[in-house]
Amino acid sequence: MENIQIFQYADEDILQMIEIWNEVVEEGTAFPQEECLTLETGGIFFGEQSFCGVAKGADTGKIYGMYILHPNNVGRCGHICNASYAVAGESRGMHIGEKLVLDCIDRAKKLGFGVLQFNAVVATNTHARHLYERIGFKQLGTIPDGFRMKDGSYEDICPYYISLV
Repeated sequence: MENIQIFQYADEDILQMIEIWNEVVEEGTAFPQEECLTLETGGIFFGEQSFCGVAKGADTGKIYGMYILHPNNVGRCGHICNASYAVAGESRGMHIGEKLVLDCIDRAKKLGFGVLQFNAVVATNTHARHLYERIGFKQLGTIPDGFRMKDGSYEDICPYYISLV
């Protein structure tokens, strides 16, 4: 088993990050984005985040998953952050998501955020929801038909949050 650790992304990681991100976008069941990232737009997108973490093989440099972390809002709500996680399809089931979420929580605290909020967890994303609840996130409710799936149908979304203080 490879030694997988979470690192701050570096420029040489961007191509693998784009591939993993686009895999989730193309699945059409979790991210709101519909357009895939290119090398140009991906570099800009990742560079605009407060932090990007990559789950990387310490010996091989292979990236298994990643997250982005950024403010959820501005001003009086600027202490609330938001994150998105992407795990390569071939790496799912290896607890990469848990490593990413726990690292993200720690990083958000270090950056001074007080709350981590997920705006739109798709109700049918049961693996993510179970992980968040096991870690201590609380569901805020349900937004009926809040997410348009790739096939055009609609699924409920479930906002979640965890206090970081």
